[in-house]
Amino acid sequence: MQVRGAPAIAIVGCLSLAVEIFPETYESKKTLRQEIEGKLNYLVSARPTAVNMKIAADELISLANELTKDESVNVEEMKQKFLDITEAMLQKDISDNKAIGANGAKAVLESAAKDGPVRVLTHCNTGSLATAGYGTALGVVRKLHELKKLEHVYCTETRPYNQGARLTAYELVHDKLPATLVLDSMVAALLRAKNVAAVVVGADRVAANGDTANKIGTYQIAVVAKHHGVPFFVAAPLTSIDLQIPSGDHIIIEERPDREMTHVGEHRIAAPGINCWNPAFDVTPASLITGIITERGVFKPQQLKEEISALLDL
Repeated sequence: MQVRGAPAIAIVGCLSLAVEIFPETYESKKTLRQEIEGKLNYLVSARPTAVNMKIAADELISLANELTKDESVNVEEMKQKFLDITEAMLQKDISDNKAIGANGAKAVLESAAKDGPVRVLTHCNTGSLATAGYGTALGVVRKLHELKKLEHVYCTETRPYNQGARLTAYELVHDKLPATLVLDSMVAALLRAKNVAAVVVGADRVAANGDTANKIGTYQIAVVAKHHGVPFFVAAPLTSIDLQIPSGDHIIIEERPDREMTHVGEHRIAAPGINCWNPAFDVTPASLITGIITERGVFKPQQLKEEISALLDL
């Protein structure tokens, strides 16, 4: 959890490998390829829920295989090409996030029942601290503010690791956005009382049918949003969409240590001896999702596989 946020996990993972490779000398391209493949596979196994790391690893392993076979490229050139590609991930993530922000702001405003500024709710942290910069769901919030269409943003504390209270709240205060922190258990009351126009959350993995894994607590917010007739949007880059898995039932859910639940800092708050269940993520069914916001547009969950497949074929 030193690095969290699906896009950031992929970028930091790949850049960490680049840092290891940069000062080393390799006697052959085969040796370099083995180093790249072995360490990328290890990084994927370390954070199994977020698909971004796996997609980035697969692309870099394919690149390493191609360069190994290319007789016109020597080992130093192969290393440099690998380093260039990993560094380019940073700029691409930022540009993708800004496109997500623009597409998402438009979708939220179109779904709102009024022309003026809107109130939105977000969960966990999906901003510049979870990406290379700007953010996904928080990027949508930032774009609404740039358009002078953000009346207020509510962020949840996101227990038990408190990413919302520690990180999202920090970003909102830093950017001087009109914002309020609420407890996770207050969402139903909030949606009933505060005329929230939309919920916008991030995603660690989106299945082919639109089921979405995100930080624990997302599922219950989607249920409550459905009950109150509040549009529920998922903001994620195309690298978070995994068309290889048919539904959320196939997503591996990472479980975290009991201590995150039983302690606040060094202080124990739970009764000693109590059992704990601490999944880091839950899966929101596609039926509860209004739209999936990507850098290439906003898609209905039921249209996701067909439309994303068509985009990727272009």
